[in-house]
Amino acid sequence: MKRTKTSTIAAAALAAVLTMSSCGGKREAEPAAEGGDGCTAASGQITIATGNSTGVYYVLGGGLAQVISDNSDLKATASETGASVQNLQQLSSGDFDIAFSLADTAADAVSGNADFKEAEDISALSRIYDNYTHVVVRKGAKIDSVEDFKGKTISTGSPKSGTEVIANRLIESAGLKDGDVTKQRLDLSKTVDGMKDGTIDGMVWSGGLPTAGVTDLFTSNGKDVEILDISDLEGKMKEINPVYEVAEIPGDTYKGVDAVKTIVTPNVLMVRNDMDEGTACALTKLMFDKNDDLVKVHAAAKEINLDTAEPPEPIKLHPGSQKALDELNK
Repeated sequence: MKRTKTSTIAAAALAAVLTMSSCGGKREAEPAAEGGDGCTAASGQITIATGNSTGVYYVLGGGLAQVISDNSDLKATASETGASVQNLQQLSSGDFDIAFSLADTAADAVSGNADFKEAEDISALSRIYDNYTHVVVRKGAKIDSVEDFKGKTISTGSPKSGTEVIANRLIESAGLKDGDVTKQRLDLSKTVDGMKDGTIDGMVWSGGLPTAGVTDLFTSNGKDVEILDISDLEGKMKEINPVYEVAEIPGDTYKGVDAVKTIVTPNVLMVRNDMDEGTACALTKLMFDKNDDLVKVHAAAKEINLDTAEPPEPIKLHPGSQKALDELNK
């Protein structure tokens, strides 16, 4: 019975993910009515930018859309995208209303660094779960560290994704220069295909645990690939952006793979600062009140909790989200 219920919720969540183009859609929500506790969502439609179809953002974004639609006057839809950088650029331009993002990319956006020419007028609903950097290589490629990427063909993730940001920073932190690595800017599905057929020597992926595409790779080609320990690059990575930390991918997260240390990056849910406080407050409360439903969609949602809801600096909470967290922590 439990399996049936879980499968039903997951299917409903995935049904909420529309096969829309990555340009998203404009919000048509009406501001919440005055009165009440000031924590009521607007009515209308709201759009969520997620990520690659075989990644956690996509699955969890569908679950979040379902939770919002089922528990408020908003009808939420989620779209597949290239992930963090694209998400925040299109959030700022008004194509999306909520965006999943890695915290390093969000920090760049609010500071006007890297891919962002000016500080973006955005803030966080909450920090959510952590993304684990997966550096996976073919055993026959003679790659024991990121330094060994030199002369190899490496997938650095989708263009304008948070994975691409991290991959390029790892390469820089390892002391490699432009031209040292043959970079393939591929989404996760194409990356896994390339690892399987041997056209790619290694890959970088930043995602929650477990990521479906990585599970697929180790299920079908587990004897031929391995995950590298890249924890020695933490110091250099922190010099670029302070949000990076070291953590461990637990053993058997992927069948037959021992525990391995890696660099993790928090994830955040971002919105524009012009979202009304009542909506931001209501959405934040929903995420915590209905967290059990999100966990049924993907295990990464277990990490969403009030103790770690504050985003890392320089990212700020939306005032409505701050109100929600203050009330939830009473």
